[in-house]
Amino acid sequence: MLYKDKKKYYTFFILYIIILIIIDQITKYIARVNLSSGDVDIIPGVLKLQLLYNTGAAFSILTEKTFVFYIVTPIVAAIVIYFFIKLPFEKKYLKMAFCLSTLVAGAAGNYIDRIAFHQVTDFIYFSLINFPIFNVADIYVTLSVIFLLIFLIFGMSDDDLAAWVKKS
Repeated sequence: MLYKDKKKYYTFFILYIIILIIIDQITKYIARVNLSSGDVDIIPGVLKLQLLYNTGAAFSILTEKTFVFYIVTPIVAAIVIYFFIKLPFEKKYLKMAFCLSTLVAGAAGNYIDRIAFHQVTDFIYFSLINFPIFNVADIYVTLSVIFLLIFLIFGMSDDDLAAWVKKS
């Protein structure tokens, strides 16, 4: 079992993070190359691919404050990795391990854009509800935070949380 062997466990999650980052970077590359000449309606009036370069965070907060993310992202990623390492090697913590790993992958995917281009490539737009344009790394971060909260609130007992915190 994955959670029985530390070396396999960490190798698996490192590869998982790398694969997620590669998927994110490939989708951003494809967007930069193919959407520079215009938008593409996937589902007219609902879903569109539209290229946007974001110098801020989600929903364009802190626009033009890229330097903040050069500092904050590695610190947050280090904290998440610390909690990942401190997870007990038990099956019931695998969901948390996936969430924490996915969160790191999302943060790293957008951090790579910030370092390489000084902005993040966004391209997915739900025009039906005028939702802010986002990318695959944003999906990783958003879903992992949602599932982390669900697991923390509903999926873990006080004893489970205590075991994790005690180990930290």
